[in-house]
Amino acid sequence: MKFTVATYGTEGDTRPLAALCRALMDAGHEAQLLADRATLHAARALAVPCAPLSGDIRAAVAPEALGPIVGKRGSARAAMKALASIANANTSAWMREVRAAADGSDAVIVSALASFVGLSVAEQLRIPAIGAAMIPITPTRDFASPFLRPGTVPGFLHRVSHPFVNHMIWRAFRAATNKARVEVCALPPRRRGWTDHPVLYGISRALLPQPADWPEHALVCGQWVAHADGGDDWAPPDTVSAFLEAGEPPIYIGFGSMAGFDSKRLMRALVAAVDGRRALVYPGWGGLGPSELPSNFHVIGDTPHAWLFPRVSLVVHHGGAGTTHSATRSGKPSVVVPFAGDQFFWADRLHRLGVAAAAVDGNAPTAAAFARAIEFASLSATQARAERLAAAMRHEDGLHTAVAAIERLGAAGRELRSVGICPVNAHG
Repeated sequence: MKFTVATYGTEGDTRPLAALCRALMDAGHEAQLLADRATLHAARALAVPCAPLSGDIRAAVAPEALGPIVGKRGSARAAMKALASIANANTSAWMREVRAAADGSDAVIVSALASFVGLSVAEQLRIPAIGAAMIPITPTRDFASPFLRPGTVPGFLHRVSHPFVNHMIWRAFRAATNKARVEVCALPPRRRGWTDHPVLYGISRALLPQPADWPEHALVCGQWVAHADGGDDWAPPDTVSAFLEAGEPPIYIGFGSMAGFDSKRLMRALVAAVDGRRALVYPGWGGLGPSELPSNFHVIGDTPHAWLFPRVSLVVHHGGAGTTHSATRSGKPSVVVPFAGDQFFWADRLHRLGVAAAAVDGNAPTAAAFARAIEFASLSATQARAERLAAAMRHEDGLHTAVAAIERLGAAGRELRSVGICPVNAHG
C-alpha cells in the first residue's frame, strides 16, 4: 500500500513520523513524509522519501512569535492563537502540496498543524484519514485536556474538557481550512471539526496507559522510535567525548525548539543550582545564552538523544513529548521546565510517576526551585524508578503496533471504496 504522511511542527513532531514511515517501508509499503524543511533531518537519515511543506517553523517559533504564549504562562487560548497563525498563513499551500503528493495513495496519515489539511485531502480523494499524534486529545475521564494546566479542571469535567479545547482549536483554524477546502479541493465548508477518524498515538503506555473509556479507533501504540535513530552509531565531536570522559556523568540542559522565554534569567538560576557540577548545555532554537558560563558547563550542538542521554545523570528539559519520551526511555530522571501547551501535562505525568519533582516555573525560574528539583532527580530511589520505567518502555514495540493498525485501516478503506463508500467522515 501507499501512504502519504503529512505533519507540520518542530523536530519533536516530525521525528516520530519519520520513524513510522521507515517502519511502513520495512513492512513492504510505500511512504512519503511531508513536513517543514528544517525538521526533515531524521527522514533523510532513515532514507525516507520526503518533501518540504511551505513555511518556516523556526521563524514561526522565534521569540517574537512564542513570547506571547510564554508570557501568558501557557494560556490555552494564547497557544491556540499562535499555532493557528502559523498554520493559517500556509493552509492553502499545504492543501495543494498534500493533495498532489497523496494522489494514488491508499490513506493519508495526518498529524500536528497539518491535520485539518490532511483530513480535507483524504475526504476529497475518498481515502482513509488516519490521525497520528503525540498528544492525547481523545476525550477521557482519566485526565483533562493536555492543553489545560493540570489541577485546574475538576475530575467530573475531565471528559468534557477535551471536546471544549478541541472545538477551540477547530475555531482557530476553521476559516483558513474552509477557504482552502473550497478553493483547492472543491469541498463544502465544514461547521464542525472531525471526530470519528481513527487516531494512533505514538505515546508509551508506560507513561500513559490506554484509557478504558476510549473508543476502538483511538489507540496508544507505544513510542515511535526507529532502530537506526542516531544512537550508538553516531560519532560525537572530540570535544564532547573529552568532556564526558573527564569526570562523572553531567547534567543535560536543553529546551529544544522552545523560544520566547528569558534565557538569561533561566541560565543564571541554573548555574547557581548546578553549583559546580558538570553540565552539558544545548542552546537549541531558543538560543540559550552560552556566553559567560563557568568552566563546568560545556556547550554542545545538535546531538541525538538516544546517544547522549544514557551518558548523563539527569535531563533538564521543557517537557515536550519527544524529549520526555527520550529521557524516560534512557532511564534518566527529569527536571521539567514547562512553558506552554502540553508541556505542563508531561511534567505532571513524570511527577506522578516519581521520576521528576514538581515542575519548575519556566516563566519565573529560581535557583532554589532548580536545586530542589535536581536534588530529587539525584536520589537513588528516583533513579531506580526511572530505570524501571525505561525497562517497561523498551519492551514496547510501538511501531509494529502502529503499522499493523495502519494496514488494517488501509485494507478496510480499499474494501469500502470498492463498493463506492467514502472511508472519511465527511459530516460537519
